[in-house]
Parts: sequence; structure tokens; C-alpha cells
Amino acid sequence: MTFGLACCAIEMMAAGASRFDLDRFGSGAFRASPRQSDLMIVAGTISRKMAPTIVTLWEQMPAPKWCIAMGNCAISGGPFEYDGQYAIVPGANLIVPVDIYVPGCPPRPEALIQGILLLQDKITRGEKRNVFRHFQRRAATPNS
Repeated sequence: MTFGLACCAIEMMAAGASRFDLDRFGSGAFRASPRQSDLMIVAGTISRKMAPTIVTLWEQMPAPKWCIAMGNCAISGGPFEYDGQYAIVPGANLIVPVDIYVPGCPPRPEALIQGILLLQDKITRGEKRNVFRHFQRRAATPNS
């Protein structure tokens, strides 16, 4: 289930579009209904007014369920978190349990794809089935 709250949502939409194509990794269908979802991607700034809605949607999702916090605002409140502010939740982990953090402001679509692949590895308990995530780089050979 996608929950795009700010500019990170545009990058999340780009990850699902044809250039980056999440369907290649088996994660392409964004669902708008919490009852059809097992993953919530919180993308953007969470206001205190929006927090109860996010919690309600999280509780409506069937178990097992996972959460990805995408962007600095969803992770820590971003530039809107400072002493004396009262309107912004300083991190999605304060309202729902977060499994994967995708840093950036806003994070690139590749970073979200990497976070989804990392979550797939976490779900399979480190069986390293993801050939896209686990590859070996070749050692550089001198030209002589």
C-alpha cells in the first residue's frame, strides 16, 4: 500500500513506472486498499494530524505485514523537525514498526528498489535468493 505524503511519493511513482519497473522484481502492483496489502511504504513528511490515519490503515492490513520508511522526513522528520515544532512526527517508527529505512531527500527510485530487495531478503530470512542484490564485482585488472 502506498502512502505518499510529500515529494518522496513522486520518486516512488517513478520506481513503479516504465524506466525503473518494479514489476521485474515482483513488487509492481501498488494497492490502494489496506486489506489487499502486505507492505506499507511511508513516503514523506508525517504530520501529527495524519498520524492516526496511518495507524488505522496499518491496523487494517492483514498479517504478516511490513513497512518501509522512505525519505528523511519519514525516517526522522527531516528539515521540519526542530526544537519547539509541534506539527510533524519525528519518524514513522514512532507510530508504526518500520522494517527498512530508505534514506535520501528525496531518495532515488533505485534506492527504493534496493530497499524492496533488502526487504525480500529479510522476509526469506537471509537465504540470498535475490540475484539482483547479491553480486560480486570483478577485481580491476591493470592494463599492461
